[in-house]
Amino acid sequence: MSRTPQGQRASLDKQPHEVAAMFDGVAERYDLTNTVISLGQDRSWRRATRSALGLRPGERVLDVGAGTGVSTRELAQSGAYAVGVDLSLGMLYAGKRSRPEVPLLAGDALRLPFADASFDAVTISFALRNVNDTDAALRELARVTRPGGRLVVCEFSTPVNPVFRTVYLSYLMRSLPAVARTVSSNPEAYVYLAESVRAWPAQSALAGRV
Repeated sequence: MSRTPQGQRASLDKQPHEVAAMFDGVAERYDLTNTVISLGQDRSWRRATRSALGLRPGERVLDVGAGTGVSTRELAQSGAYAVGVDLSLGMLYAGKRSRPEVPLLAGDALRLPFADASFDAVTISFALRNVNDTDAALRELARVTRPGGRLVVCEFSTPVNPVFRTVYLSYLMRSLPAVARTVSSNPEAYVYLAESVRAWPAQSALAGRV
């Protein structure tokens, strides 16, 4: 794990204990920081994910990498029974304090604590990039999804349009860490975010693996 006087960030080999410790360090101000660095777009991303899942009242949906449960609460607004799971105990504790009504469990995306075909729908938002074996995680998500169920992956990716890509990468690598320093309890974690997004496969490559 990389360390600086300001905090710590996981290395890009994404060892689970490093990733969990990094998110523990940002938990208290995580939701506020997300809203600020996304320029308020995080709310629309959560709504878009819920819409893509096409949830119906009474269905069971699993939110992997749920963090503080703000995305899990969004899914529950459909009338479905939504459960969140996350590797970071710090994030789960923060979520339990602010959203005690949301079911949140500790768990690893590579070893989910659920039986086969337990859920009608499964989603992972901005967390697949943080596991050290993407294909194994996708298999695990599929394992807990019932036959005929739905799986939605919401993740950052570098734009294909060259002009937009230049602007995006400039914000990601320069502006985002600077903004994070003003609001986050661990700004170094957002340096990791920028580096991990830049290293992440293109949309078409990830779609082929899904």
